[in-house]
Amino acid sequence: MSTLKYIISFGLVLLSSIGWAQDSLPHFYPQRYGLRVGVDLYRVARNVYDKNYNGFEIEADYRLTKKLFASAELGKEKMTKDEDQFNFTTNGSFIKVGVDYNSHQNWMDLENMIYAGFRYGFSSFSQNLNSYTIYSPNSYFDKTLETPNKKYSGLSAHWVEFVAGIRTRIFDNVFLGFSVRLNGLVHQKEPENFENLYIPGYNKKYSGGIGVGMNYTISYLIPLYKSQKVVKTIEETNPLEDKKPEVKKK
Repeated sequence: MSTLKYIISFGLVLLSSIGWAQDSLPHFYPQRYGLRVGVDLYRVARNVYDKNYNGFEIEADYRLTKKLFASAELGKEKMTKDEDQFNFTTNGSFIKVGVDYNSHQNWMDLENMIYAGFRYGFSSFSQNLNSYTIYSPNSYFDKTLETPNKKYSGLSAHWVEFVAGIRTRIFDNVFLGFSVRLNGLVHQKEPENFENLYIPGYNKKYSGGIGVGMNYTISYLIPLYKSQKVVKTIEETNPLEDKKPEVKKK
């Protein structure tokens, strides 16, 4: 008999726990839309520790939809490189435009990003050939250093860029971010008898027209307007509770 009472009690508890009626109630959280502007901290730091580099990059994005952001980056770089046979200086500016897609499922009013996107980049620059080395055909160690100090102006490059990165809000309107870049050269104008070994905004060019890069950013959001994001919450009611009888009007 006690066993039967236990089974009946357990059944009532189980029925009560699984029989909650669930009603979805909408709750609204603001979604901020605006312009976010920042700088590349990697380039800022490189100005300090690399005496052969001078440059900056400003980035900006604008939220188009819940997941889609229009993005742009522009900057200027001057870099002196000492390769095996060449010493050269690249000096120019660049701009990149594209879109980012945020795959992060933010809860409530969070604004973090785990994103992927693409850019179309363009750079206008000059190359200065500072020196080059001529090796003797008889001995590798017999070499002649030439210092022509010749400048090639009016150079340009176009490329596409795949971007993947993260961005997190650390204060109300302040964000930190990191991204990696894979570049593919589309078109370039090169100097005669020389090669574009470094392109501003594109970085060092490897064989096959491939380039890689990264950046660390700090940015500030300028909110322009807000929309409402609906988040459904569950209101639970116990069906075993007494309900007031409905009174029918005659």
